[in-house]
Amino acid sequence: MKQRYILCLLITGALIYYGAPRMSIFAEGLQGYFAIGWLILATFVLAGNLAALLYTPKGTGKGKKLKSKPVRKVKSRSFG
Repeated sequence: MKQRYILCLLITGALIYYGAPRMSIFAEGLQGYFAIGWLILATFVLAGNLAALLYTPKGTGKGKKLKSKPVRKVKSRSFG
């Protein structure tokens, strides 16, 4: 999962690097709205992937299994 977050960060960074200079947020009309919306959504993608990368719990790799308490089965009976 960590590689996926890093890959998404790199791709989003590349899209912002190439796309941001070509957009004018001060343009009037639909072009300006699109540029502002696109940059806001790209920022959300960056922030979400960075947060997921930084706050991923340690030790949940493929090699380690979480120990859970045994579940006690309760028999249910229905009379009808």
